[in-house]
Amino acid sequence: MLRALISPGRYVQGAGALGKFGTYAAPLGEKALLIGSRSALKQGGDQLSAGLGGITALPVEFAGEASKKEIKRLQEKGQAEGVDFIIGFGGGKAIDTAKAVAHYSGLPVAIIPSIAATDAPTSALSVIYSEEGVFEEYLPLPRNPDLVLVDTSLIARAPVRFLVSGMGDALATKFEAEATSRGRRSTLAGGTPTDGALSLANLCYETLVEYGPAAKAAAAQQAVSPALERIVEANTLLSGIGFESGGLAAAHAIHNGFTALGETDSIFHGEKVAFATIAQLILEDQPMDLIEEVICFCQNVGLPTSLAQLGIKEIVPEDIMRVAQGATAEGETIHNEPFPVTAPMVYNAILSADALGRE
Repeated sequence: MLRALISPGRYVQGAGALGKFGTYAAPLGEKALLIGSRSALKQGGDQLSAGLGGITALPVEFAGEASKKEIKRLQEKGQAEGVDFIIGFGGGKAIDTAKAVAHYSGLPVAIIPSIAATDAPTSALSVIYSEEGVFEEYLPLPRNPDLVLVDTSLIARAPVRFLVSGMGDALATKFEAEATSRGRRSTLAGGTPTDGALSLANLCYETLVEYGPAAKAAAAQQAVSPALERIVEANTLLSGIGFESGGLAAAHAIHNGFTALGETDSIFHGEKVAFATIAQLILEDQPMDLIEEVICFCQNVGLPTSLAQLGIKEIVPEDIMRVAQGATAEGETIHNEPFPVTAPMVYNAILSADALGRE
């Protein structure tokens, strides 16, 4: 079977990168539709404007949900303005929306994450939700973003919880890639995982364990430290290439299952993924030393290790089974595991993860 790896056209990271945006984005065109979240435009809008150079950017505020309705609204806006490319500025859902708008418009896209909470910035994928925020589908895109520019001074000013959530999302990368590789499953890159993708996924995990607590401490002081730079790269680039060319498996499928429970609505994507990663390791019967290492990492940086920390204060068996059934739906990434997975298996893994996390 063929192996494949894909990546963004250019990745730029560092303090003050917003001031250089025009230098890197100039090949994409002269006029852009700037799709930005309210908070991103407020925090970094002036810096971005100063760094546009000769590019004209028409700002439009993202409505908050990566839904088909919002994508269509913004696509029509861009067409009416006759823009050359799309800029996505904000968190994961704003970024995914911008990538989808660019795809349907046939235009290049530049991504500027305002937080390091997910690995969405680098990927050729948009996650589509209903207008109520329930996961609907993955939208594979024909190519990765043309430019990803990460200003770590902006990332450092964001609430620390976002950075920690990004660590939770990145935590799954190594284990999902390894599961996909063992099962010889195809990835979003269009082939089985390459050694390069697996190496990046492993480096992602090693970086999290070594530098995660120090990066969290720096972010709490809004300081751009070497540890913060490493974790931002792990959350964004290593995890992005790692999941896309390494593969997704049980952790993200279980996350998708949890979106059906209203109690988890206030819990960030990466926070759900972190708990789901523990459940995946139990599902796979991984060594207890490894499971304990992952649980300890989560607790050290402040990621959830119990259902209560996901907002589920009372365990209702029917609700947990609903999560398990959603995770094992046809087409879900849990079927990249190297063995058949059923809803009862996931149900038991979730309850076991909760018991270990509470201990």
